[in-house]
Amino acid sequence: MGMNVGSNKDDDDVMLDVNMTPLIDVMLVLLIMFIITIPIPNNSINIDLPNGAPPPPTNEKPPEPITLRIDAQGKLFWNGQPVENKQALEVLFAGVAQKSDQDQIKVQPDKMSEYKDVAMVMAAAQRLNVKKIGIAANEN
Repeated sequence: MGMNVGSNKDDDDVMLDVNMTPLIDVMLVLLIMFIITIPIPNNSINIDLPNGAPPPPTNEKPPEPITLRIDAQGKLFWNGQPVENKQALEVLFAGVAQKSDQDQIKVQPDKMSEYKDVAMVMAAAQRLNVKKIGIAANEN
């Protein structure tokens, strides 16, 4: 009986390379699973669209836009006329809210006015059910 102690040149060398095929297969399966489990994005925006036919044309003139200016000191001006206090502003808002076709109110805050003054005006308008109100950009 003999024992082969040395290396034999006729034998093939042991293959030391790692077989990458199973690893790639596992990675592809995981990738497909992640793609399937990702939730579908929902980018819908809810918009209140009018229902029915448009109203018939009338000879009434459209409502005039109202300019509500807020200066840097927090004073309010309704179409150029100063508003004395918060109660007077609420009376003006209530008059607008009672109309069936509300006037459009454009709030024009000064760039140096404080946020609390603008927020107070918007909160009062919302509380008194004023629907057509917006903030106009400064032209300066």
